[in-house]
Amino acid sequence: MAVLVDSNVLLDVMTEDPAWFAWSSGALAEAADGARLVINPVIYAEVSVRYSRIEELDAALPRSLFDREALPYEAAFLAGKCFLAYRRRGGEKRSPLPDFLIGAHAAVAGYTLLTRDAARYRSYFPKLALITP
Repeated sequence: MAVLVDSNVLLDVMTEDPAWFAWSSGALAEAADGARLVINPVIYAEVSVRYSRIEELDAALPRSLFDREALPYEAAFLAGKCFLAYRRRGGEKRSPLPDFLIGAHAAVAGYTLLTRDAARYRSYFPKLALITP
């Protein structure tokens, strides 16, 4: 089993967020015990804003703990279709949101997604397995 780890969970742990640290760190530890943890370039980019050097980011996201995968083209296509549905529902953003790319990656790969932001994923990826609060 593989779990794609959303950037919000990683940032909660890295920043020791007062509201979410306990849940995110516990859920991440539990997922690591029973599954392969995965990140992709979108997640890597979102987390990178906390770090001034790539070496610091790589140390925070060690390859021994997080497998790094490219975003599959099928996921990019699905993300585009979900973004189109978002726009048709009145969404105002003009380009696909990172959450669409993250959710589509998990959906196409058959991964579970560890996130604390379930609403958008449930709306656009209703069959996606989620680990949420």
